[in-house]
Amino acid sequence: MQQAPFEEPLAARLPGSPALAKGGGGKLPDSGGEEVPDKVELRGLSLWYGTKRALHDISMRIPRNRITALIGPSGCGKSTLLRCINRMNDLVEDVRIEGEVLLEGEDIHDPDLDVNALRARVGMVFQKSNPFPKSVYENVAYGPRIHGARKRAVLDEIVERSLKGAALWEEVKDRLHESALRLSGGQQQRLCIARALAVEPEVILFDEPCSALDPVATGKIEDLMRELRSEYTMVIVTHNMQQASRVSDFTAFLYMGTLVEHSPTRELFTRPREARTEDYISGRFG
Repeated sequence: MQQAPFEEPLAARLPGSPALAKGGGGKLPDSGGEEVPDKVELRGLSLWYGTKRALHDISMRIPRNRITALIGPSGCGKSTLLRCINRMNDLVEDVRIEGEVLLEGEDIHDPDLDVNALRARVGMVFQKSNPFPKSVYENVAYGPRIHGARKRAVLDEIVERSLKGAALWEEVKDRLHESALRLSGGQQQRLCIARALAVEPEVILFDEPCSALDPVATGKIEDLMRELRSEYTMVIVTHNMQQASRVSDFTAFLYMGTLVEHSPTRELFTRPREARTEDYISGRFG
């Protein structure tokens, strides 16, 4: 189940001190010096809610098929930054954004971009599990139906594949037509992950996905994230620094809407470059 900090193979073989907080390179160093292409790049990203500035000129690169954790005290901009990656902030009144968010090199704020298509490519799992008041089957089939899947055989295959991908199939295969609201909290959260997988995203965003779960359910979600890493790029917001150290390959520390430091996880937790990072991870504030 849960692993001790820094057991991940990437973290065990990290190269020394790359400057990851700057965009524009196109690739990030991986274990053994191998370069990993960017999946998402933020360039000079700033955001205002009305007159309140929530993000300050953030530039960072998020590598493909890796897990990036966003840490920092409450109100530092972690969830706001996460929602920038699939334009969920568009749903908030009086928001203004400057800078660029690139997905595979494409500007997601391009006027010609289909936002619904973007959100299919960049799925999201929220802090509180939010299954629809429908059956387990219909929860997973909902997204594919919206995107045009109609044949029962196709939907059956998608539902089974997605539930297996979320490590939930064996627990619910005989309960597919029962209400999703009858599942446990941990099962509901994995169902929400299955629902995200059903539309075949490229990136999955997790906003405090384990904050309402017990340690056993948390361990299952963390194990699942590690398993999914080979197929998906993931970004997780977490207040739990032990969780960040267990599951992530890279970690970004935010403070008051500013990106303070972005490094390989092992390096950030053992050799932080910034005093504020060290103060936060050692518990001096936050």
